Amino acid sequence: MNRTFKDYLVIILKGMGMGAADVVPGVSGGTIAFIVGIYEELINSIKSINISSLKLLFQFKIKDFWKAINANFLICVLSGIVISVLSLAKIITFLLETYPVLVWSFFFGLVLASTWSVSKRIKKLSISRWVIFFFGAALAYFITAATPASTPDSLWFIFICGAIAICAMILPGISGSFILVLLGKYMYIMSAVKEFNIPVIAIFAVGAGIGIIAFSNVLSYLLNKFHDLTIATLAGFMFGSLNKIWPWKETVETFVDRHGIVKPLIEENILPNQYVWQGFGLMVLGLILVIALEKISEKEKPLVSITKE
Repeated sequence: MNRTFKDYLVIILKGMGMGAADVVPGVSGGTIAFIVGIYEELINSIKSINISSLKLLFQFKIKDFWKAINANFLICVLSGIVISVLSLAKIITFLLETYPVLVWSFFFGLVLASTWSVSKRIKKLSISRWVIFFFGAALAYFITAATPASTPDSLWFIFICGAIAICAMILPGISGSFILVLLGKYMYIMSAVKEFNIPVIAIFAVGAGIGIIAFSNVLSYLLNKFHDLTIATLAGFMFGSLNKIWPWKETVETFVDRHGIVKPLIEENILPNQYVWQGFGLMVLGLILVIALEKISEKEKPLVSITKE
């Protein structure tokens, strides 16, 4: 489809929203992609990076390759994510460390409202769709309630971690960083990035690249063939993940990071005990923001997904 310069600026802003979410542990960029209406196009665009499109590249048919993979869209989304991560990482990290209850309250409201927003995309409700919704919710709850594991540092396992984490990153509701925590590799990968450990970073990146292309094909197929059931599952994932981002928690196990700072590793949800009214106020703000974003997206022209081959 033909897009204007303004359209691409809007896509960059949506990518920035995804990047901001990815910075926050427990919140997925896929959730934001769903809220702002670019999720299916994103999945289909990633899926289009396949043998057929790569042949065009190797034959130096750059223009055809560019069009085949919807490159303008992908570059805008990626640019927005990078801009957001680089500019907001320190700010959000500071806020999470200083005012965790208030930040998580806002995101709780955002994800709660977006679960409703995503579920409205189900074209026809039925018992099977309700069953799959609660299955997705139960699975997400189990994942977010699981205890982080002790795993090997071998490169083959780092490859697997990259493939699994990137898949989670594009699923609404569960973040890739949290999956790394469950796999016992969050601090290991963060340290590798900070220390510029090339072998670990490279293997992780290769795993992520292969994982996202393979998984996007699966998701694209499911969205095309079983649209309502897939949406119901994803909405369930988002609903079940609310367990992870409940603002009021109590630390039951800690770890010491590479700087000698004690940080929480395992936390349990508790009843509101501080910043109660402020927290619920920010939840409402998150709800209002989602509704506003949805209204804005409805006013825009529908985005055309890449048609399946």
